[in-house]
Amino acid sequence: MVKWDCVLSYTFAVKFGVRQGSVLSPFLFAIYLDDIPVNRYLIPSSFVVMYADDILLIAPSVSKLQRLFHACEFELSCLDMCINTKKSCCIIRIGPRCDVKCASISTMKGHNLPWVSEIPYLGIYIIKGRQFRCSVTNAKRSFNRSTNAIFGKVWRTPSEEVTLQLVKSKCLPILLYGLECYSLLKADLHSLDFVVMRFLMKLFRTANKDIIDECRTFCNFPLPTEMLEIKSNKFCKKFECNKSMLRYFKC
Repeated sequence: MVKWDCVLSYTFAVKFGVRQGSVLSPFLFAIYLDDIPVNRYLIPSSFVVMYADDILLIAPSVSKLQRLFHACEFELSCLDMCINTKKSCCIIRIGPRCDVKCASISTMKGHNLPWVSEIPYLGIYIIKGRQFRCSVTNAKRSFNRSTNAIFGKVWRTPSEEVTLQLVKSKCLPILLYGLECYSLLKADLHSLDFVVMRFLMKLFRTANKDIIDECRTFCNFPLPTEMLEIKSNKFCKKFECNKSMLRYFKC
């Protein structure tokens, strides 16, 4: 039954599904969608990347992408599921011909998916370009929102050490989320350091870089570039230790 404001609905039997938050939910959902990645073997050089209900299709051409999309759409229809066209989109090619206009990708019902220059996937934003790149603009925007939220709550009541610890534990992970997996341009690294330096200038009320560097050293507050180097090394070591993953990517 359903309870709403101390009022109970009529009773009804639930003959399928699991309770929300159950430990079996992700396991059974993975089994339920296990047939979808099999379609990647039907189309050469194409891949299906899945995480829960987020699906990323990668293909070397628009025609193969259309075939792969229809194959996944057919498998989902067999599972009594469908693709939400309002939340789905296609990204412009990544490579030398990234600026070439592409034909539309359509669903079986005739709905066209829009081509965009940026797509969000699992918290990161993939952008078009001659090489694979991810945007850090949204990460910097989220970092500024989180630091402003902390300032709005505590302002200058606690000491600078307490505020820095809050930012280090709560805000820096938002800024650096997922960035250890790929190489950033020097301009992107500089922009990450710049947004943190701007926050430190506001906190210590000075624009002198030498003073800020001394305060960072005293409070053990590293810049994003320093943290990313450590995170990238840990990621590479963890990747090398997983031999099965290495064999998968070499195939």
